[in-house]
Amino acid sequence: MVSAWEDLQDYGRDIRILIIEDNPGDVRLLKDALKELKAPVEFRVASDGAEALRIILDNRESEAWQPDLIFLDLNLPKIGGHEVLARLKADPQKRLIPVIVLSSSRAEADVNRAYDAHANAYIRKPTSLDDLTRAVKGLKAFWIDTVRLPKVPGGVHG
Repeated sequence: MVSAWEDLQDYGRDIRILIIEDNPGDVRLLKDALKELKAPVEFRVASDGAEALRIILDNRESEAWQPDLIFLDLNLPKIGGHEVLARLKADPQKRLIPVIVLSSSRAEADVNRAYDAHANAYIRKPTSLDDLTRAVKGLKAFWIDTVRLPKVPGGVHG
């Protein structure tokens, strides 16, 4: 079985994760948890939906850096997470990028709307550091150590 990490070793780079999150504390905790688990990742952060769409969809921007995996908060300034997800999944060249929704929302409507827009997973943001570490450990085990990520046109995979 070839994992995402093993697949990317052929390109001589780590897995690129775009964190779309406006709370710097949540960003720091997520990065720290992945670093603690020694995940082979390179991060980029977008603090609002408009910046995220520019990074992913703007040709000049995406030629330089394309994510392999996206962690998306729903409650974002400028352009909300649901809109970011819908626009990303509507783009034929970018829709294969896995999007993991990380949200504090318990609303069933948010969960359903995210999956209707083709989110790959929906995870409620953990409220404690231990729970966050456990959640990130599961994310790493599945999305980095187990699965093979899709080849995305325009990215190093593509």
